[in-house]
Amino acid sequence: MKKKKNILSVLSPYAYITPISLILLTFVAGSLIIAVCFSFTKYNIITPAKFNGLFNYQKLLRDDKLKLCILNTVKITVMAVPLQIIISTALAALIASRKDTFLGKFAKAALFIPVLSSSAVVGTVWKAILNGGHPAVSFLFGLFGIDPTMLLGSSTTAIITLSMIIVWKSMGYYMIITLSSLMSIPDNYYEAARADGANSWCIFSQITIPLLKPTLILNTFLAVISSMQVFEIAYITTGGGPSMSTTTMVMYAYQLTFKGGKAGYAMTVSNVLMLMVLVVVLFQQRFMRREASEI
Repeated sequence: MKKKKNILSVLSPYAYITPISLILLTFVAGSLIIAVCFSFTKYNIITPAKFNGLFNYQKLLRDDKLKLCILNTVKITVMAVPLQIIISTALAALIASRKDTFLGKFAKAALFIPVLSSSAVVGTVWKAILNGGHPAVSFLFGLFGIDPTMLLGSSTTAIITLSMIIVWKSMGYYMIITLSSLMSIPDNYYEAARADGANSWCIFSQITIPLLKPTLILNTFLAVISSMQVFEIAYITTGGGPSMSTTTMVMYAYQLTFKGGKAGYAMTVSNVLMLMVLVVVLFQQRFMRREASEI
């Protein structure tokens, strides 16, 4: 009986994680294996796949559209990520300083609403605002000499506008993460600094930011990974245009699969994106381990 109880005590923890493990193996690992296998085939979803060796990977090197999509993805990342981190950190600091007030609680809830909204809804709303010809919107942008209907219609401004929408959509998420870290900083650090005559900026730059460094690194890498996988907002607001100026790698893979009939090559493109994300994740783990060792 004791042996049976010992066996049950050893196996019971694995029984709890079995359902989620099966789901992950089926939908994550399974999808990954399928994508890798089909990337070596000529496949259009309708007809059976035909093995074509490394042809798809050789085609990657000659695909100018893919290079443009990679460049667009990098542009979105470069423009959106710094703003997301800076704005979310500043908002978290402001809310933390007024955490017990009604305004602070209201601001925290209001800024998190875009995060709860689906990307499809956000894209639809912003497209309607910028392209709808609303007098109030036209008047507001007109003060700065900007035609709102051209923000998504020009190849120069479309990717900038798309990046700003992404910042608006997700900054509340990183704000909440930063805010939770701010709340965990002991108050005696700030009290000691004020006793030494430090002003607000010195306290923020010399105490708050260094203690938030692991959180800021985490937020940065999460924002980079998210920016590399932009699809819904770009698809709804611009459709990848004008002239492919906002076509991301995910959108390009989608177009190849459902519009170009090249699902095999689309999976090859997706594998390239997966490798890029994997590199970012490895860098994240390295930085987080370094920070943990320093602490």
